[in-house]
Amino acid sequence: MYRKMKKQIPNIITLVNLFFGCCALASVLYGQFLQAFYFFLASGLADYLDGTFARALKVKSEIGKQLDSLADMVSFGVVPGAVLYMLLVKGLSGENVLPIELTLAASPAFLVTLFSAIRLANFNIDTRQTESFIGMPTPSVAMFTIGLLLIYQFDSFGLAHLVCNPVFIYLIIPVLCWLMVAKIPMFSLKLKNLSWSGNEIQFVFAVTALTLGVILREAAFSAIIIAYIFFTIIDNIKNGWSVNS
Repeated sequence: MYRKMKKQIPNIITLVNLFFGCCALASVLYGQFLQAFYFFLASGLADYLDGTFARALKVKSEIGKQLDSLADMVSFGVVPGAVLYMLLVKGLSGENVLPIELTLAASPAFLVTLFSAIRLANFNIDTRQTESFIGMPTPSVAMFTIGLLLIYQFDSFGLAHLVCNPVFIYLIIPVLCWLMVAKIPMFSLKLKNLSWSGNEIQFVFAVTALTLGVILREAAFSAIIIAYIFFTIIDNIKNGWSVNS
């Protein structure tokens, strides 16, 4: 009985991720952007903890793997699509407008959701992505879009009009879609151990992310993902990687 219960603990945490992802989605569509951010943080924490508990309890199951992908599809696939959709609605229809029907001109935002599904499906069958990633992980894409939402909510550095500008969003969408399926090696934030050797880029990136958080506050989330891409390029150049690799 205890073994069966222990095996389900990571799955329960995964379902918590899904629950908070659904709450974040509803909050975005109702224009409750700050609330959506807190729900997103909660889903991200649950996404981290399910794997942590699975390793600590030494439990692993196929259903757990499938549940994790399904939860991530909502929290880090549908939610960022909805965020970009709402920013487009604001830019196209006016900042004080909440949609009561589908805005077709904003629907391309959900291309990010489609490519998130492709990204997650590829990740499930790609045995190379155990210690690093190939293409941008969906949580990073979600974090970038949530960052845009916070910039809009707080008008950080006067950028609210920019992040809901349709031209800006229409340009961002194909970039995010491409990054998720591009054959670009991207480093994982997981540490092999606590020593500097072998973890240099992770430590430097962590310090950079903390610095951006202090300086940019709520605007830091999108900036951290841009920094992640920059560090990825540096890491790939250092390791002799090329586009044809």
